[in-house]
Amino acid sequence: MDTSKYRKDFPILNTEDGPTYLDSACMTLRPQVVIDAINEYYTKYPACGGRSVHKLSWQVTEGFEMARDSLRRLMGAESSSEIVFTRNTTEGMNMVANGLGLGKGDKVLTSDKEHNSNVVPWHHLAKYKGINYQVVPAKDNYFFDLEALKEMIDSNTKLVSFVHTSNLDGNTNPAKDIIEICHDKGVKVLMDTAQSAPHKELNVVDLDVDFAAASAHKFCGPSGMGLLYGKYDELKELIPTYVGGSTVVSTSYESYELLPPPSCFEAGLQDYAGAIGAGAAAEYVMGVGRDSISKHENKLNVLLTKELEDLDGLSIVGPEVSQRGGICSFNLEGWDSTDVAMHLDKKYNIAIRSGMHCVHSWFNSRGIDGSARASIYFYNNEQDITAFTNAIKDTLSG
Repeated sequence: MDTSKYRKDFPILNTEDGPTYLDSACMTLRPQVVIDAINEYYTKYPACGGRSVHKLSWQVTEGFEMARDSLRRLMGAESSSEIVFTRNTTEGMNMVANGLGLGKGDKVLTSDKEHNSNVVPWHHLAKYKGINYQVVPAKDNYFFDLEALKEMIDSNTKLVSFVHTSNLDGNTNPAKDIIEICHDKGVKVLMDTAQSAPHKELNVVDLDVDFAAASAHKFCGPSGMGLLYGKYDELKELIPTYVGGSTVVSTSYESYELLPPPSCFEAGLQDYAGAIGAGAAAEYVMGVGRDSISKHENKLNVLLTKELEDLDGLSIVGPEVSQRGGICSFNLEGWDSTDVAMHLDKKYNIAIRSGMHCVHSWFNSRGIDGSARASIYFYNNEQDITAFTNAIKDTLSG
């Protein structure tokens, strides 16, 4: 991949003091086309969509629904009516958690390497609704155990919710196998695609997943914008978490009638600029090509790992590099991970993440305080990797 033609699209990468940015698993950078799309809304048609009948309002509605269709294609969904705008993956996961009507004794299973967005909602429902939340133990520490899943599903199991690609180590779970096992037993499936949709081709129809959530800030879009995919028949049965303006056909003092999906889930005035920016981001990433992105990330991660894996005092968290996508989580002996990140930022202008990466349950279960994490995207190049690995070597030698 020729990264130079993409790097020019990102303003921060073309400034004199621009960082070596290796924190895209947390938040990606935004290309000018996304910034322009957001600015265009605020400068050319800064109105309310779907309510007024003037031309500005029609422009908003058209841009909003075009963005929804872009997200549909990003996810590989059949219908735009299966895409609900949300604030982020976390909100999408919560909408499903609260909308299924789960109650006392209903079982929910997750993998043991989940982001807090797929842990806390189930603990919350266990506390307040009495559901039975259980974790499928890992195989060989890092891998999803399909046989354990089969053993743990029983007649009370209503949902299996799992991360597609881990933000901790970049490992991708066998989604199709998991979904087939669940559906054979009549169990619904929710998938966290925050780290997969931006990095690899995704087709929710081929996977046959019931629900999937993603965040725009992971695929070059604005923060505070995300999506929930749901099979249309599943969305029709899901109880909306929020209701009010824009969710109803009509109301009276005695009753109300909800609109069909996705409108019944999108209460109140929407983030039109965010949605339009998310649509522009989806188009941009699809234009780059996620197969190409995946290959590029792995190529750079192989280079990075080769330089680091034999260094004394450095340990990598996760499986071997071919199974880690564009993520390298690591620890330096004698260093707190946050001190590593702060040191790299201050001395070398390199941006990475540190801590538990919102996967507290995995780290806490293993007695690990966290890790430093370098994460790669298509705008990174070999110079970024060299700068990073040289900085780590310099740090260890100092």
